[in-house]
Amino acid sequence: MLNAALFGLELPETPTGFKLENYQVDYATGFFPQEPPSRLSGQFKLWEDALDDAEGKLSLGEDTRACAKAKRPYGENWRDRIRNMPLLDTGDLADEPRLWQRAHMVLAFLINFYIHSQPPNGSPTPVHVPECLAVPIVNVSRVLGIAPVLTFADTVLWNAKPADSQLPMSANNIALAHTLSNTNTERNFHITSAKAELRGVEILRIIEDYAQLPDYADIHAVSRTAKDLRRLATVVQDLTDILQNMKDTVDPHCFYWQVRGWFRGSDCGTSKWIYDGVPESDTLDLAGPSAGQSTVMHAIDVFLGVDHQLHEKRSPAPSEENKKADRGFMERMRRYMPGQHHAYLKDLAALPVPVRSLAKTSPLLRESYDLAVLALKKFRDAHMRIVCLYIINMAGTTPPGTPEEALERQGMQSQGRAKGTGGSHVASLLKAGRDATDRTLVVRR
Repeated sequence: MLNAALFGLELPETPTGFKLENYQVDYATGFFPQEPPSRLSGQFKLWEDALDDAEGKLSLGEDTRACAKAKRPYGENWRDRIRNMPLLDTGDLADEPRLWQRAHMVLAFLINFYIHSQPPNGSPTPVHVPECLAVPIVNVSRVLGIAPVLTFADTVLWNAKPADSQLPMSANNIALAHTLSNTNTERNFHITSAKAELRGVEILRIIEDYAQLPDYADIHAVSRTAKDLRRLATVVQDLTDILQNMKDTVDPHCFYWQVRGWFRGSDCGTSKWIYDGVPESDTLDLAGPSAGQSTVMHAIDVFLGVDHQLHEKRSPAPSEENKKADRGFMERMRRYMPGQHHAYLKDLAALPVPVRSLAKTSPLLRESYDLAVLALKKFRDAHMRIVCLYIINMAGTTPPGTPEEALERQGMQSQGRAKGTGGSHVASLLKAGRDATDRTLVVRR
């Protein structure tokens, strides 16, 4: 029998409360609800109707093609109707989490439709979100513990549903309830994320099994942990494959010019957003949706002990570019997760014996642990290539439309470094994340 003394560890009692069910996480669907949120009814059907009236009928305000401009009059009329909608009391929503999730998603989609269907005027004048949308989404967000803006949860977790409602949701049975651009590129972009989330459920179960070990240093526990870390590495490799396969279904040019603009938050444009009727709305978290808001990916980082904020001294030393990157990005993205999911990560970080600490002192674990870390590094390498293809490379391409339309669109482009949909300076941020993962290795090669 191996014990803690052999590893040089003083092991506190393992918590028994770290179970997925305590954080509204399902053992089959993970961070997805067990069932997709139902459409709102009663007085809240007004929001649903407004969303129905927007999808496929509005055009991106910065789209200069004739087909987009033809939709402008309808867009002006739709926004006028939004401004004249009554302010509904969210306290009248039933005491059912899925309805609150649905309300958040519908309101968030309406806000992005409202803002991004307006042609940019090139001035830094703030854009006002009408009170009838702003106040209820802030109230709903406080209940859910999530940012009052379009998030990864809205576009993926609460938006995905089984394509065949008679079968459970799976990688081969996923559809989306809503899109902003009404393009297959957007649908497949979100479905790629949904597939990754579903595949990541196995990782959540691996983490729970580790957290529930009665004695981390017992020889049988160490052997099981080593086996589970190898399983985790295999799952992360599958996530990498899912990410790379998006090139088959998500068109880079369409994504950059016809989809991405719909996702932008308040921090991505020249005009900041003001939520009318909400005191101090300039302090709200209003970045756009981002894969950086995936709790699955955060869980892998926390479990393996990836230090994005450079709190620990690890080798090799961070580069100057790493030091200048947005170290607080990953922590900030947690505010865009549902509160229960954020709590899951917080409690995961508080496990009495981090798996990295155990691996550093146990020769039996080092190889398996580093295998998992290397798999995560390869995932981040692949992510960098994808972002380069879909954002950095596309920034220099010609917008869709006639030469005259393309020239007009190019004149609207904002200046500065390429940003991700969550407002991050994407190149330096991803490099920093990849390098932080590399520094997590226990054995330097």
